[in-house]
Amino acid sequence: MIADRWGVTDDETAVPFACDRHVPEHPALAAWRGVDVAADAAVVWRWVGQIRQAPYSYDWIDNLGRRSPRRPLGLPEPVPGEPFTRCAGRPVGEVLEVDPGRELTGRILGAVMSYRVEAVAPARSRLLLKIVMPRWRALAPAVAVGDLVMARKQLLTWKALAEREQIERVRP
Repeated sequence: MIADRWGVTDDETAVPFACDRHVPEHPALAAWRGVDVAADAAVVWRWVGQIRQAPYSYDWIDNLGRRSPRRPLGLPEPVPGEPFTRCAGRPVGEVLEVDPGRELTGRILGAVMSYRVEAVAPARSRLLLKIVMPRWRALAPAVAVGDLVMARKQLLTWKALAEREQIERVRP
């Protein structure tokens, strides 16, 4: 499908994600996104967990102009059942599963997504996202393209924030 991959390897798309447990065997959409981050996995994970406060994509579109926080908020670990994110300050979606420090899975607007953080080396990580939709097969291509634009911005925003934090942590 068009726009189903950005920044991921074939090996990364072959690995099961937690979101796979929450959709039928043949999802209408399966899309993967990934980015290299020059920061420790714990730093990246902290930013992923902040999705519970804001979407970190194009704030003028998916957050009605409210800026996603640009500093760590010191949030506790995500918990299944709590809101997955906030748009314009209102709770949206639901956290479905958490593998602390590694993977956060939630449901929003009929889609299920898993964010995974993998340590690659000291101060080097991979940030991966898989999104699946169980129905609305006719809309899947349009959703894939829209998600590519929004998810790419989100992952690149977290990358920049985590890398900035990593630099600030090692500065004397």
